Amino acid sequence: MSTAEKAAQAPSGAEGGAAGAPRRGLAARAVGRAGGGAAQALLVLIALFWLVPTLGLLVASLRSNEDNNADGWWNVFAKPAQLTTESYSALLDKGDFVDSFWNTVLITVPATLLVVAIASLAAYAFAWMEFPGRDWLFLGVVALLVVPVQVALIPVAKLYGHIEFGGFHMFGSVTGVVLFHVAFGLPFAVFLLRNFFAAIPRDLLEAARMDGGSEWTIFRRVIFPLGGPAIASLGIFQFLWVWNDLLVALVFADTGSQPMTKWLQSQMRQFTGNIDILAPGAFLSLVVPLVVFFAFQRYFVQGVLAGSVK
Repeated sequence: MSTAEKAAQAPSGAEGGAAGAPRRGLAARAVGRAGGGAAQALLVLIALFWLVPTLGLLVASLRSNEDNNADGWWNVFAKPAQLTTESYSALLDKGDFVDSFWNTVLITVPATLLVVAIASLAAYAFAWMEFPGRDWLFLGVVALLVVPVQVALIPVAKLYGHIEFGGFHMFGSVTGVVLFHVAFGLPFAVFLLRNFFAAIPRDLLEAARMDGGSEWTIFRRVIFPLGGPAIASLGIFQFLWVWNDLLVALVFADTGSQPMTKWLQSQMRQFTGNIDILAPGAFLSLVVPLVVFFAFQRYFVQGVLAGSVK
């Protein structure tokens, strides 16, 4: 039999089962078209829709209290003369708000740096150092992930009440708020970084040890640079969590150490809206996390995608 006759008798792609590409379903075709121009335009519209509350907050902060009480913020497009910065000027003239802003910085920055530093070292130890009880200790750290913050509020408050020396009281201080955030931020941070560090090739560490590198040298010159994306992602998460926290501040911060979230909460009126204070204060509280996120967005994306492609 000739080659042509054999080819004529062979089953076609539709009849041969394995031969030919399988028929794509409706869902597969929809996913395949998700990268088209229409899908991208839809995603842009969704993103703009999610930005509407932020735009409304910004416009409300640039209007007087009388204008905000009279009509909605969208009327500013027909009356652009309503825009003014008087609310920001009045807010920045309030010494207690400025103090709360710096208290937020004094709480967030140390809490973020301490969590990143301690968790990085602990994660390296759990991933690449051998010591008795390592696995059980790591399981204990993982178990702390399920402990809610609310469980520790009263016990820690009682503990802080007994810590005082030289006129310094732990309860109601910035230090107390920072330590609480560090304690509850470490379990997740250690768990996240340990899993990332464990995926680093062992050959790199063995080569560094053969060259005479100490554990500190290996961490500083091998682990830390390679783990930069994950560390940056952790830093962004921790910064946002602490900056936007209200519960811990309500319990452990007093008037002299209160962050912006607690200060804004104290400005709420019972029967009328304090928009001339709340709107600019809330927007200023929003700006800093946005700047931090966009400044480290590249590292955040790298950390999220780390390990997805080998």
